[in-house]
Amino acid sequence: MNLKALQQQCAAGEACLVWSPENRRYLTGFPASDGVLLFTKETALFFADSRYIEAAQNTVADCDEVVLLTRLREQLPEALRRLGAARLLTEAERLTVRDFRSIRDWAGVPCEAAALDERINALRRRKSEAEKQKICAAQRIAEAAFDEICRFLRPGVTERETALTLDQLMLRGGAEALSFETIAVSGANGSMPHGVPGEKQIERGDFVTLDFGAVVDGYHSDMTRTVAVGAVSDDAAQVYATVLRAQEAGLAALAPGVACRDADAAARDVIAAAGFGDYFGHGTGHGVGVEIHEQPTLNPRSEQTLAPGDVVTVEPGIYLPGRFGVRIEDMAYLTETGAENLTACPKQLIVL
Repeated sequence: MNLKALQQQCAAGEACLVWSPENRRYLTGFPASDGVLLFTKETALFFADSRYIEAAQNTVADCDEVVLLTRLREQLPEALRRLGAARLLTEAERLTVRDFRSIRDWAGVPCEAAALDERINALRRRKSEAEKQKICAAQRIAEAAFDEICRFLRPGVTERETALTLDQLMLRGGAEALSFETIAVSGANGSMPHGVPGEKQIERGDFVTLDFGAVVDGYHSDMTRTVAVGAVSDDAAQVYATVLRAQEAGLAALAPGVACRDADAAARDVIAAAGFGDYFGHGTGHGVGVEIHEQPTLNPRSEQTLAPGDVVTVEPGIYLPGRFGVRIEDMAYLTETGAENLTACPKQLIVL
């Protein structure tokens, strides 16, 4: 249905070429590292090479024809002539300059980039109920893994061991892939929002920040929890409480028609009022779907407005260099009247 909706936006004489794996999968449901989707208002062609042709023929349902991809520089102009195309729209955000130039040289008709991105991004923003359920399924896998990793964490375990164990738990739990490289950082390393897990051993009194997600049927989940191991100091507990208040304020601000920068401000203002404004540098959230970072974005510079069907994260944090960091992240689905939290994992401070 996603492809049919996009085809309806095509003008007479206009063809669209989708090159990126993310958008090809979104529009056809077929995952492949290579291939091309070409469509007009009336006709859709899916080109797959010999590695994928049989699977594509058995799987791709919304296309009129699945074609063996052999030499695109010859097949593309021939297909455009057959479709009666007078111009070709391509992706811009997910296409290299070199690839765009090649397509332009091969096509034999005028080529335009960017307009197709706008159409696809607008379609991808509004998640259907079926898409929401896939994201929720991925989130349930991540939450089950979190429950298990809390039983694994203890002094002496390294950050790297923690990340690898979390990855294994999600994959064994049914994830087809990981949403991104899992973050598991502890103690002073937690002050780096996207720190890389290393050989540092977790110590008693450390905060451990875990940022991770699973993929189900092409759709990602994203969550962050910060837990304490053994004990927590009073000032660290106060920082945690501040981040939790900010995160809940950000969630409460979500509703259709709300400016994304205002949703960001709802969380950011809580942290600034507590005196930690200089220690929260990134945006409050981002869209999630067939990619881990999608539209819209929740940050102070955003010009976007929340709308029904958006799935966004709310993930404020405080990062104190050389000491520790705290981040708490949920995903929320924008309804017609408000927002539904898709994350069912507890957020009160856990001391293991």
